[in-house]
Amino acid sequence: MSKDYKHTINLPNTAFAMKANLAVREPAILEDWYARQRYQEIQKHTATRGKAFILHDGPPYANGVIHIGHAVNKVLKDIVVKSKLMAGFRAPYVPGWDCHGLPIEIAVEKEFGKVGQKLDAAAFRQKCREYAAKQIDLQRADFKRLGVLGDWDAPYRTMDAKFEADMLRALARIYANGHITRGFKPVHWCFDCGSALAEAEIEYADKVSPAVDVAYDAINAKAMAGLFAVDIDDATLVAVPIWTTTPWTLPASLAVSMGPELDYVLVEGPSRNGLRVLLVVAEALAEKCLLRYGVAEMKVLGRARGSALETRGAQGQGGSGILLRHPFYQREIPLLLGEHVTAEDGTGVVHTAPGHGVEDFVVSQAYGLIDTHPAAELNPVGGNGVYLAGTPVVEGQFIWKANDSITELLRENGHLLAFSRFEHSYPHCWRHKTPVAFRATPQWFMSMEKEGLRDCALKAIRDVRWIPGWGEERITGMIAGRPDWCISRQRTWGVPIALFVDRQTQLPHPRSVELFEQIAQRVEKDGIDAWSSIDARELLGDEADRYEKVSDVLDVWFDSGVTHFAVIDQRAELARKPGDRVMYLEGSDQHRGWFHSSLLTSAAMHGHAPYDEVLTHGFAVDQNGRKMSKSLGNVVAPQKVVDSLGADVLRLWVASTDYRNEMSVSDEILKRVSDAYRRIRNTARFLLGNLDGFDPERHLVPAGEMLLLDQWAMQQAQDVQTAVIAAYEGYDFPEIVQRIQNFCTNEMGSIYLDITKDRLYTMQTDSRGRRSAQSAMFHILEALVRWLAPITSFTAEEIWPLLPGKRDESVLFETWYEGLAAMQGSPDQRSKWNELFAMRSTASRVLEGMRAAGEIGASLQAELVIHADPALLERHAQGAGELRFFFICSEVNLADVATKPVDAVQVDGVNAWISARPSTSQKCVRCWHYRADVGSFADDPELCGRCVTNVTGKGEQRQWF
Repeated sequence: MSKDYKHTINLPNTAFAMKANLAVREPAILEDWYARQRYQEIQKHTATRGKAFILHDGPPYANGVIHIGHAVNKVLKDIVVKSKLMAGFRAPYVPGWDCHGLPIEIAVEKEFGKVGQKLDAAAFRQKCREYAAKQIDLQRADFKRLGVLGDWDAPYRTMDAKFEADMLRALARIYANGHITRGFKPVHWCFDCGSALAEAEIEYADKVSPAVDVAYDAINAKAMAGLFAVDIDDATLVAVPIWTTTPWTLPASLAVSMGPELDYVLVEGPSRNGLRVLLVVAEALAEKCLLRYGVAEMKVLGRARGSALETRGAQGQGGSGILLRHPFYQREIPLLLGEHVTAEDGTGVVHTAPGHGVEDFVVSQAYGLIDTHPAAELNPVGGNGVYLAGTPVVEGQFIWKANDSITELLRENGHLLAFSRFEHSYPHCWRHKTPVAFRATPQWFMSMEKEGLRDCALKAIRDVRWIPGWGEERITGMIAGRPDWCISRQRTWGVPIALFVDRQTQLPHPRSVELFEQIAQRVEKDGIDAWSSIDARELLGDEADRYEKVSDVLDVWFDSGVTHFAVIDQRAELARKPGDRVMYLEGSDQHRGWFHSSLLTSAAMHGHAPYDEVLTHGFAVDQNGRKMSKSLGNVVAPQKVVDSLGADVLRLWVASTDYRNEMSVSDEILKRVSDAYRRIRNTARFLLGNLDGFDPERHLVPAGEMLLLDQWAMQQAQDVQTAVIAAYEGYDFPEIVQRIQNFCTNEMGSIYLDITKDRLYTMQTDSRGRRSAQSAMFHILEALVRWLAPITSFTAEEIWPLLPGKRDESVLFETWYEGLAAMQGSPDQRSKWNELFAMRSTASRVLEGMRAAGEIGASLQAELVIHADPALLERHAQGAGELRFFFICSEVNLADVATKPVDAVQVDGVNAWISARPSTSQKCVRCWHYRADVGSFADDPELCGRCVTNVTGKGEQRQWF
């Protein structure tokens, strides 16, 4: 009857479950974190660290549940913060929310109507505040569930009274530095919002517009023809055609602009009511224009440079004196010169409506047109998109509908030369997805030029580390080409532009900077409603009657744009010291959003950027590269992923995906990530299981006394750690995941753990060989758990208390592990190991062939012979007796290359051949090796000599494997 040797085997034992069950396990860890105040404890443990890394949270908008894009953003931030903790920084993280603005107003209006219907302004703002608070609570719970650690009990909210007061203080400083102006300028206007929009609130989409060529007749046709050295009779008309895709702007047309350096020609055009018509167009476009007008043959009568056609100079001097007539108003139209006019398309002549275009406004201002026309002519369109009362022809019409009526009018009066439908990219409101229009209105601006803000911001960009590097070029182009920032909005739920302006001159009070602080103190106490309740006499005394309050509120991009002042500069734990670093991390759209507004406010306040590093990530798309859409059915909800696969799988997906591009996600992709997670978890479980009973204080073997294979494993872990730390520093998270996965799968799973099973299971519990392997595994797992902590935080925290030895309660209190020893890293050592692994790889192929042929079952049923030259045999002679453990077979012999049989297989890149045969020996029931001495021991006839020594003797001694 066989003996039972099971009690002599050291089988793995651990509480670390094979089945992750993260959806159940993570909430328990989360509960423990917050019961123990994990974030606060981390801050205490790291308080004395020399330098801080401050990842400043770009605030999500407090409206609606979080989506996969939110999850990507917050997880990336958390990975960065935790990696900086591991790197030895103090790394506080204060989350925040953007709370003011139109979406919340709209949500409240749906229930309570607009201000004045059911609620007055103060009550309406209170409902907005309550709505935002509820949304924050919903989002905060989801963010916490993702494993994101931060000061969730004390976040910053832009609707908090202290924040609102500090916004006014920031505005005061920008105002004091001379950057704030008031002007009548065209700004993007959304008729659904009823407000001006910032550049960051504009997105471009295709739109089909009516494209019209319109004839502006010369009042003095003879004089106009004379500029081209052409003599005409009294009945001939001369017209200047313009091309536009916005016929609705023609009621505001006050001039036409020509290119000063362009060449223009006078050509025969289509007749009108039997009268001869000559046209003035850019020579480069004349042929195309005439084809549109139905003129088959181009007849050029004369030529003139654009600079010769100007009605009068910008300073009022010189000029041709030629005026045109508006196509349907009794309005004289001057010819201007503008550098914005090109010969790329159209006619080379641009109709100029200063109230509806930035370039139009600039050229009109240069010629003094802004001051000589009433506001209703400059901008005849109301905030609702309807033409103002008294606007001839189109009064009361909505502008988009007026396109058709204006086109029809032009057709009837003979001034329409051509009409077509034109598809082009057009600005839309990012909230309503509806087309916007330029509208000139009195607004408050942050000037890009007045005090050199543009140059200051461009210089500041060069001092920032941009990740990826193309971010620098992108934001540079945006700053270089942007107009003044319109910071005023005509809304209720926002921070007021708390200025008093003179009723007559509209200039701010001369003590505005001082008044800002007085008002900020009241806002800090009572919130933004304080501005509404302030009686001007309280602050201005006898001057009060001369001044009125500004009713506009600040653009919400100003709210988030000054968080560097209202959050970082105000909170003690975020206060910067020399050597500290600040990072902003958001999606790639924020080069024109938060990165942009923050740069401008910081440059305006302090003369430098608010950040040292900026990291940009792409957007989440499905496996086919399509945007997430309910209609497409491809939405991946983070809540669903967390409730099924667990937050760590979602976090691992975020880390493993190249954030520099669009980030593909689907159920199938997440399943693959889950499989990768399982491999990492199984590696950790094997290491933990084999550390059962190991006490590092008593059992740790010094690296110099470890077996050679254990030293190699430590060296591999050290190599990986060097790469992982460098990748964390470079924010190359996919590289980290790849390195860890490869390490767990290849160096650990396929090699080290496979080879060491025999030693761990069969050698005596306290033998040097077994303790050596345990020591290496202990060091490796100490390192691995730290590599994982920033990414799979829940799993790392699950592993941490199961590691042997005394330790703090969280891996997040630690820094990168310093216990790995690099002892097998010299070129000669690496070369020798590469040789061994090449031979092992070839041997595996040979054994697999035997298995497929039915000659053996397990590899231990085989015996190998390595046939090689004397130099190779000498290199491996010392460890020859243990090579069978390395190759996981029952016998390995070394032989001269001359003895190799014909079926021996050459090792790739090595002057060696492998041959193998099935073992003829008996199987040891304990270690499963086939050994010649099985049956030689009377008391243990089923054991090999090695196992007899391990069971009843002093124990086996190993040196190599």
